[in-house]
Amino acid sequence: MDAVTQAQILDLGRQAHALTEAAYGAHPATRGQPSWPDKQRILLADMALHLLQTALRDGPIDSATLQNNLYSILTISAPFLPEKELVQHAQAIITP
Repeated sequence: MDAVTQAQILDLGRQAHALTEAAYGAHPATRGQPSWPDKQRILLADMALHLLQTALRDGPIDSATLQNNLYSILTISAPFLPEKELVQHAQAIITP
């Protein structure tokens, strides 16, 4: 990917990240409420944007950051896919 395209994607990603963080903070749900899954969907989108930033930063991918991104995505996704045992997969990613 050329540097201009990479910079444009990262800029749009930062904008989307700011919007998702604001939406997450403004969402009134707390754990156990019926609207909690909606708030978790926003958090999942936020974590996906973190992954975008990790993947497109200059230089080699920082493995610790990538592991944290993937751990977060799998952990947040677990309630949406309970049959896939994502928490166990997430643990495997961060276990040395």
